[in-house]
Amino acid sequence: MLEIANTLNGLIWSTALIILCVGAGIYFSIITGFLQVRYLRDMLHYLFTDSSSPKGVSSFQSFSIALSGRVGTGNITGVATAITMGGPGAVFWMWAIAFLGAASAFIEATLGQIYKTYEDGQYRGGPAYYIEKGLGLKWYAVLFAIVTVFSTAFFLPGVQSNSIAASMNNAFGVPVEYSGLGITLLLAVVIVGGVRRIGKVAELIVPFMAGGYLLMAIIIIVINYQSIPDVFGLIFRSAFGAEQAMSGIIGSAIAWGVKRGIYSNEAGQGTAPHAAAAAEVSHPAKQGLVQAFSVYVDTLLICTATAFIILFTGQYNVVNPEGGYLVENVPGLEMGTASTQAAVNKHFPALGNGFVAIALLFFVYTTIMAYYYIAETNLAYLIKNRSGKNLIWVLRALILFSTFYGSIKTAELAWALGDIGVGMMAWLNLIAIFFLRKPAMKVWRDYQEQRKTTSSPIFDPKKLGIPHTETWEDTHAEQRTS
Repeated sequence: MLEIANTLNGLIWSTALIILCVGAGIYFSIITGFLQVRYLRDMLHYLFTDSSSPKGVSSFQSFSIALSGRVGTGNITGVATAITMGGPGAVFWMWAIAFLGAASAFIEATLGQIYKTYEDGQYRGGPAYYIEKGLGLKWYAVLFAIVTVFSTAFFLPGVQSNSIAASMNNAFGVPVEYSGLGITLLLAVVIVGGVRRIGKVAELIVPFMAGGYLLMAIIIIVINYQSIPDVFGLIFRSAFGAEQAMSGIIGSAIAWGVKRGIYSNEAGQGTAPHAAAAAEVSHPAKQGLVQAFSVYVDTLLICTATAFIILFTGQYNVVNPEGGYLVENVPGLEMGTASTQAAVNKHFPALGNGFVAIALLFFVYTTIMAYYYIAETNLAYLIKNRSGKNLIWVLRALILFSTFYGSIKTAELAWALGDIGVGMMAWLNLIAIFFLRKPAMKVWRDYQEQRKTTSSPIFDPKKLGIPHTETWEDTHAEQRTS
């Protein structure tokens, strides 16, 4: 099984996908005028201004759902793995893909809003919806939906639960099957409530978990403040091969930085548009900007916090592709979460293992919640008749089983399957949003024009000549008759 998974990974995560992700980020950054810099103030403004309604969640709730999916084991285990396999320079390339990916995230989230639908008392949308409505390719939309259901309900939950089980075992000696059962039961309580319950839970947990983790990183940086120039210098030198010990692994630094960056922030992967579509807003670009900001929070804050915790304490090794280690600061240190735990332990011996395990518990819990919502949205797209609604319960059983099973299988297999899921979704979605750039850019230019005279632009698809936007047209009809 592992050999097959690794073979598929090699095909999916080829140099071509790295080029596609980076190229898409560069292209969308240029055509949007680098909105990720110029419109940062608007990102923050819309995060809190649009409230929920009987039809949709608030902007902050959709932001929290999307961030729940972005912030997970990739922010702790993934960053540590990237440093081990690609050296400290991988951190720079994670920053780079986050900056560029924010533009891709804007495009996909805006498209999710443009082509959203109103079903079963809530807004739904995502790549499957905008592929069918915007490109008119039903088969491609169905393919994405099927891939996404399997990825988010079967492949990806195992990566998350495996990490939390391993960290809880390392910190408290809890058997992995007990941790798996616990997280599975907690998940069951939330997912039966649908998107509104997921949104409310995420809204409460996400700020708390992110704030606590960032605080720990700040404390460690302050303790080691004299090392700030050295750590930044190490990151930049390693990223470009100027660090002697890392000069031979520039390719690995780029590959692992981009790969783990995409896995963590999910920009262009096609997950965030589902949460973006659930929001009640007056203009699609508002959610585009909010979701672009969520990429920053994920990578530039949370992932960077992990990287600094590890690098400022020196608790890492760097693997030599030809065998052995290029850097071996901690002999016998396991790759992944153990590196982050060892880093916190250096300054807080009685706290490190437990703190990282609990942080990971929150990260994993909210991420699997987001995975469920994404899987449910795509299943709803595939089964548009009510007789098939019972399949939602089959989906819930599948994701609960995957969560438990992932906690007891090997970490290597869990990550291999997770990478397959992420890679397949990224391929399909990035190609789709490239061909849908015209309606996205129409909406972006409309937003910019309206923004000159109002703080809250209003979207009129007929005015812009964008078809297949019935939900928005119905909204305008309701406004005219009210």
